[in-house]
Amino acid sequence: MTRKQKLELTWIGKENRPKLEPRILLEEPEKSYHAKNRVASSDLFDNRLIYGDNLLALKSLEQEFAGKVKCIYIDPPYNTGSAFEHYDDGVEHSIWLSLMRDRLEILRNLLREDGSIWISIDDNEAHYLKVLCDEIFGRPNFVATMIWEKRTTRENRRVFSFKHDFIVVFAKNKALFENSRNPLLLSQDVLNRYKNPDNDPRGPWQSISANAQAGHGTASQFYTLVAPNGKRHDPPKGTCWRYTKDRMEEEIRKGNIWFGRDGNGVPRIKKFLRSGEESGLTPETIWYADDVGTNDEAKKGIMELLHDKTVFDNPKPERLLNRILHIATNAGDLVLDSFAGSGTTGAVAHKMGRRWIMVELGEHCHTHIVPRLKKVIDGQDSGGITETVGWKGGGGFRFYNLAPSLLEKDKWGNWVINQQYNAAMLAEALCKLEGFTYAPSDSIYWQHGHSTERDFIYVTTANLSHEQLQQLSDEVGPDRSLLVLCTAFRGRGEHLNLTVKKIPRQVLSRCEWGHDDYSLRVENLPKALPPTDKEGQQILFGEEVEQ
Repeated sequence: MTRKQKLELTWIGKENRPKLEPRILLEEPEKSYHAKNRVASSDLFDNRLIYGDNLLALKSLEQEFAGKVKCIYIDPPYNTGSAFEHYDDGVEHSIWLSLMRDRLEILRNLLREDGSIWISIDDNEAHYLKVLCDEIFGRPNFVATMIWEKRTTRENRRVFSFKHDFIVVFAKNKALFENSRNPLLLSQDVLNRYKNPDNDPRGPWQSISANAQAGHGTASQFYTLVAPNGKRHDPPKGTCWRYTKDRMEEEIRKGNIWFGRDGNGVPRIKKFLRSGEESGLTPETIWYADDVGTNDEAKKGIMELLHDKTVFDNPKPERLLNRILHIATNAGDLVLDSFAGSGTTGAVAHKMGRRWIMVELGEHCHTHIVPRLKKVIDGQDSGGITETVGWKGGGGFRFYNLAPSLLEKDKWGNWVINQQYNAAMLAEALCKLEGFTYAPSDSIYWQHGHSTERDFIYVTTANLSHEQLQQLSDEVGPDRSLLVLCTAFRGRGEHLNLTVKKIPRQVLSRCEWGHDDYSLRVENLPKALPPTDKEGQQILFGEEVEQ
């Protein structure tokens, strides 16, 4: 049997995959924030801002939010080799690909079937990113690559003045995304094209050509058209009529063909301004600065909002995110950004009435994002898209930290349960590890979570005796099952409705414990050979070679 092959991108260290620990999230109430009163009935309060490594954070979200996110926007490090103030953007190419692959796989799992992911990138990695996404999302689910005019000034210090970035768009299921995506709202310039010179009761309209290319026409589309006033019209050379003769006569009777004010003009089709599909425009793939803003516009906006804060080098303007979320989402949909930066995605999603989750590891999570969101919620942010969408304030968010690793090594090098974990944290963490929904019962002590209506989990640090296990078995009964995780127990598996396992031994091989930072996988780099002298001899320990 011939093995089916596929095109794929390869790189050094691709086979190395992290065994991620699905951490629990711990709310920090003093950093959570909400408006003092409701502004509108649609206010959203349960948004999430997560401080921590974004790969671990995505893993922590996977169980609860798999298949629930409508739109993901990320602005990952571009791998340009430049060191920015807020994060190191220079990562060896192979490591960058692994960094992106590990995150994109989880991001795909989080998307709804009709969801989409939008990735900002420049041409250092754009083409590799496209091939990588082909592999993860499937090449048929590629939607488009947007070209965004990120600056309007010329950079004269370089060989080329780079004016644009890319936004690569993939869908979870392209057909479902295309059926749900929204058209762009008609601009005032477009609306001004709609007139009603003949006082048509159906409302304003604009005229479009009644001709089509001759090469695509059939014999029935080549004829002389006689206008109601008797003037004869033939299609221009190289064209034919858009409609057959019978169809054209029917459209004339319906008043859908315009011959000018005097009835002598070249026939044109009347296109009416109606609700539905014709009330919007199909998005194009070149996005001009006049429509969606520039990096400089975004910088000025942040400076006006956060007077005493340093500004990112390449923040994204709110108008850019507004267009993305308008196309990809509707009110109430869930938006995710796992490279939150200065928090533009959350700020725009909040103003547009979308639920949001953001993840950020940098200190600017505290210095930029939290103050910015507070101003949005308090209605004190007058910039960006505030006026466009009529934002008045309201809603809120919850601030979360990633919990520390569940296991740590004691002074003898043995893996033990982290001392920072209390009973509730331990139960929640083990529920997540075992694939159970954490839902502790108020009345039944051994029900910490469930996987079905009849399958439960119980977590305890106690050493369970045979008598205690028998009591548990009796309470669970013959129609239910219970997974018991404890530090030690006495018994030989005689209780058919109980599965008893020891912790931490039960979970030791599941994850990479105690690993808190996946931002730079330096272990994937190949080892460089020592330098050599002119005769090819290796130079050891940095010693000079005599000439």
